[in-house]
Amino acid sequence: MTTAAMAGGWTAVGVVILVWGMTFASTRALLADFSALEILLLRFSLAYAALRIAFGRFCGHREPERRGDGWLFAAMGLTGIVAYQFLENCAIYYTNASNVAILVSFGPVVTAVMARMLSDDRSLSPRLVAGSLVAVAGVALVSLNDVAVFELRPLGDLMALAAMACWGLYSVLLDAANRRGVPPVVAVRRAFGWSLAMMAPFALWGMTESGTCALDGSFAIILDAQTNLDRFLDPVNWMNLVFLGVLASAASFVLWSAVCGRLGVVKTTISLYLTPLVGVAFATVFLGEQVTWLEAAGGCVILVGVAFATKAKGGGK
Repeated sequence: MTTAAMAGGWTAVGVVILVWGMTFASTRALLADFSALEILLLRFSLAYAALRIAFGRFCGHREPERRGDGWLFAAMGLTGIVAYQFLENCAIYYTNASNVAILVSFGPVVTAVMARMLSDDRSLSPRLVAGSLVAVAGVALVSLNDVAVFELRPLGDLMALAAMACWGLYSVLLDAANRRGVPPVVAVRRAFGWSLAMMAPFALWGMTESGTCALDGSFAIILDAQTNLDRFLDPVNWMNLVFLGVLASAASFVLWSAVCGRLGVVKTTISLYLTPLVGVAFATVFLGEQVTWLEAAGGCVILVGVAFATKAKGGGK
């Protein structure tokens, strides 16, 4: 791969990480008017629609039919969207955000192990593991901030670990789609379609009283006409929904898929350690929050770990 291609790939990774680092603020704002399930349904419905429009407008031909790919798209939708998103949201309900951030940050190492076990990817190496663990330590510093206490809460912590495992599986499946030559826009759109179908039963349950009460209203589907009129006429809500659906989901997932195909899924996934830095920078610039010395130190540790891990020598794709 040429230096220019490599630089372009890492630039694209930086764009995706920047966008994903900003999603927390948009989601937090929407939670004032929507349940967690409603946000997911609206977000990925908009993403699915955007990708259908993009495929028809820019590809200009029929989607190629590939026998046997249906299971792959369904598994991608289940692991990377439905299971990952729900488990992460539920984990935050049963434990604290710091625990979730730290436990999920082991994802790149788990992805490397799964890729080694389930594919012919040989990116896993002692240097990659060492760099990843250094980056995890940096994530812990940023997440715990000046309250250096890590309190185990088994149910929520297990959910966070399960979410991490689901993202690892999604990454391996994404790599399989790239190896089969499936265009990223096709693979991601099909995965989104399957995820929406899988979330439909939860939506029906959310219309019932038991669903409305579950997880502090996280599964509620609001049917009140006046409430829906008020929240769907709010331009700020639409701005956040379009950002999450079109940019953070449709565009970013496709771009992430393309970059994984170019740089390798394991090496690309290592960059997810940078997400907390984007969150801190966003809060500092737009919310006026002050950067603490622990956050600054954690950021430096993350950068060192990522730099060390991404220079790892070993198989790769």
